[in-house]
Amino acid sequence: MISRGKLAQIHIAKAQLGLSDDEYRAILARTAGVSSAKQLTNRNVGAVLHEFRRLGWQPKPAKKAGRKAPRPPATRRVVMGKIEALLADAGRPWAYADGMARHMFRVERVDWLDDDQLQRLMQALIIDNKRHGGEG
Repeated sequence: MISRGKLAQIHIAKAQLGLSDDEYRAILARTAGVSSAKQLTNRNVGAVLHEFRRLGWQPKPAKKAGRKAPRPPATRRVVMGKIEALLADAGRPWAYADGMARHMFRVERVDWLDDDQLQRLMQALIIDNKRHGGEG
């Protein structure tokens, strides 16, 4: 038996190619020797998918789970500016922010943080600023 993902791909291809049930079953019989997609095995599912591609079906690439689109550089500059302002307001040097980066993310310098880490560092500095009587 094949995985749900492969079964879904087959049914998506059938729909996108606009195949009738008879045409679909004829392709299954011709390429894999089965009458239903549930009868496919890992060995013969590739032949069916290959036939759908030959007929013009183009599978869409899987979405990258959990990945965020990179933040544009201008936004990163804005966040860095806010961090700089928070440090200046608290009277702290950049070394303080670098120390927070080491403590929070095990990254040596603020400049090396990814966008998500940079945002979280800024939020931590806002909280720190509020605790010590700053505007935030």
